[in-house]
Amino acid sequence: MTQWSGYLGLILQGALVTIELTLMGSVLALIMAFLAGMGRLSRFFALRALATAYIEFFRGTSIFVQLFFAYFVLPLIGLELTPLQAGVLALGLNVGAYAAEVVRGAVQSIGREQHEACIALNLGRWQGLRHVILPQAFLVMLPTFGNNAIELLKATSVVSLISLADLTFQAQVVRAQTGNTMVPFATILVIYFVLALLISWGVRSLERRMARGLDGVRV
Repeated sequence: MTQWSGYLGLILQGALVTIELTLMGSVLALIMAFLAGMGRLSRFFALRALATAYIEFFRGTSIFVQLFFAYFVLPLIGLELTPLQAGVLALGLNVGAYAAEVVRGAVQSIGREQHEACIALNLGRWQGLRHVILPQAFLVMLPTFGNNAIELLKATSVVSLISLADLTFQAQVVRAQTGNTMVPFATILVIYFVLALLISWGVRSLERRMARGLDGVRV
């Protein structure tokens, strides 16, 4: 029993690493999503082209290759990353590319009357976006952002390939030391599920709070 308590401690340590990866990766993904998503809507061709190139590249290449490139290739050009940094970079850029299309679609879904109201109120393009369009669009984005965050959580398991001691890596360690496959992998299965439920609950709570204040944003 004491032995299994020690193994459970290893898996919980891995859970902390997975949570850290998920949080930091989600922050990077959110930043990249807004930069690229708004870039796709820019009036400037160079910004649209740059945003499109980023989105298509990271959606069109494997997360495994992106992770290995960040960890093994970037040091060859003088940019050495820790396993955690490489994981956050690869996960954030990859998921951010998918979320960028969510941002673009949500902004474009806001009714034309809202844009016309901004003009009638003499709001500049960025003022209208900040105070009227984006608050409404963000509510549209939230459910898909929640799905993106859950996908990022599940994708964190790839970092075990570069020996970062996340949930999956620690489960493999326990399996190697005990010869038992079912217990460690059933344990992390439950932990991943609980973490995904927490993300879903958090997103739904935020969505309800934003929806209550949305009437004050519409013009």
